[in-house]
Amino acid sequence: MTTITVLLVDDQVLVRAGLRALLDAEPGMTVIGEAGDGDAAVDLARSLRPDVVLMDIRMPGTDGIAATRRISADAALDGVHVVILTTFEQDDYVFEAIRSGAAGFLVKDTEPAELLRAVRTVVAGDSLLSPRATRSLIEAYATHAKPASLAPGLGVLTDREREVMQLVAIGLTNTEIAEQLFVSPLTTKTHVSRAMIKLGARDRAQLVVFAYETGLVTPGWQP
Repeated sequence: MTTITVLLVDDQVLVRAGLRALLDAEPGMTVIGEAGDGDAAVDLARSLRPDVVLMDIRMPGTDGIAATRRISADAALDGVHVVILTTFEQDDYVFEAIRSGAAGFLVKDTEPAELLRAVRTVVAGDSLLSPRATRSLIEAYATHAKPASLAPGLGVLTDREREVMQLVAIGLTNTEIAEQLFVSPLTTKTHVSRAMIKLGARDRAQLVVFAYETGLVTPGWQP
């Protein structure tokens, strides 16, 4: 079994201690570092190359958004997945964090089993974290944003890839998309991967944001 390595970033020592106890007790996971601010998080991400960074969104000094942006912009850290931790599900900063390269987000009162599942999920790249909350947040943002126009960039996608991207954008997992389209989960995963490569999306979270920003999906859209 490959061990998943995690970097904890939170300005509260007790929060980090609780997360470390949970993750270190889980077979196949280990915490390899802790940071109390964004600058230290970026430095440790570069030196330790963790699989996952659990990043607090609000910290004194360099916050989680700025740190996420710096990690995502570093080509050497392409395999590092940032998961934002926030106190409130409906937090405007979360949208900006996802745009900055975060793989998704979790609220801090998430059940332990869900957090462990989320860490494995983001490493596998199979589904968006907290799809219901993420979709709600992005739709709320899109509602108040200026109307989007279909970007020429979407022309590189096949009809099936666009269809799959729409379903990803409303929070469906690969298995759910496969059931919707009567194809296999592996076929769905292939379509998602090709769409990400063609559009230059770092992960599924950015694919969701791109779908809303280009108007491929609008608030309240249903297949």
